[in-house]
Amino acid sequence: MKTKDTVFSIGIDRYLTDVSNGYCFVTRFFKELFKPPFHIREVINQCYEVGLKSLALISLTGFIVGIVFTKQSRPSLEGFGAASWLPSLIGIAIVKALGPLVTALICAGKVGSSIGAELGSMKVTEQIDAMEVSAINPYKYLVVTRVAATTITIPILALYCSFIGLLGSYLNVHSEEATSVISFYQNAFKTITFLDIFSAVIKSIVFGFTIGIIGCYKGYNATQGTRGVGMAANQAVVLAMFLVFLEEIVIVQVANWFRFF
Repeated sequence: MKTKDTVFSIGIDRYLTDVSNGYCFVTRFFKELFKPPFHIREVINQCYEVGLKSLALISLTGFIVGIVFTKQSRPSLEGFGAASWLPSLIGIAIVKALGPLVTALICAGKVGSSIGAELGSMKVTEQIDAMEVSAINPYKYLVVTRVAATTITIPILALYCSFIGLLGSYLNVHSEEATSVISFYQNAFKTITFLDIFSAVIKSIVFGFTIGIIGCYKGYNATQGTRGVGMAANQAVVLAMFLVFLEEIVIVQVANWFRFF
């Protein structure tokens, strides 16, 4: 019978082993990234899978976020007699935080689980082993292309989500105050600096890399047959979302430090 100390020791060993394997997995990505062949066609195909197939969901979510956030913010600003600051508040909130974060969470659920399930299925059915026998580098073809695609595509989706969110906010503001679209966007971007946009883009790139590498890692190391495929997809989503929130905190803090220089 296992004691509590034994169970705890086994848990620590598994955790440290997983961290070590993850570090080696990420290190191998950067080593393989700059080695030929580059599989450009597969990267484009994965960009299509990540980008265009997520566009409808990103559009709907961003539009709703813009409308809801505007509706929730209006009463508070009106209470202080500062309703004219509503476009600036919405611009700061969506461009700096909500756009990248909402996009990352949606892609973590949709893209991360898809990558984890796809590679996990290939792993348990020994398709990856068959690629190695055929003198094809499966890591290069399956992992590098997918991580590159998420790193490229998710920042573009985040900017698009911010634009759609501002559009939804404008429609709500226009219905209440008949504000022109030019006036709304001028006020929305009046308080946004280059550092804000730069940090949002960097944040989205980091989110994209995290979602891709976590989905690939969990799928590439799946075991236990079909049960392992489901576990890989689920763990990819949970871990990617957790890391996205941690990275959000760190990047925001670093960006705030740069404001003092």
